[in-house]
Amino acid sequence: MSLKWTDSLDIAIDLSEKYPDTDPKFIRFTDLHKWIIGLENFEDNPDNSNEKILEAIQMNWIEEKQ
Repeated sequence: MSLKWTDSLDIAIDLSEKYPDTDPKFIRFTDLHKWIIGLENFEDNPDNSNEKILEAIQMNWIEEKQ
């Protein structure tokens, strides 16, 4: 399954699995962006993200950690 920026929950799940010891509450958006575009299944244009998208992914990741 290829991931796009709109797949915020699926991206968050993949990030949670790839970075299990990371607390998403304290991640910088620059790092989050780099990690997302580095995911194996991510196949979207890296330039199509924005703060709202990254925040949605971060919030989903926080929910996954609970």
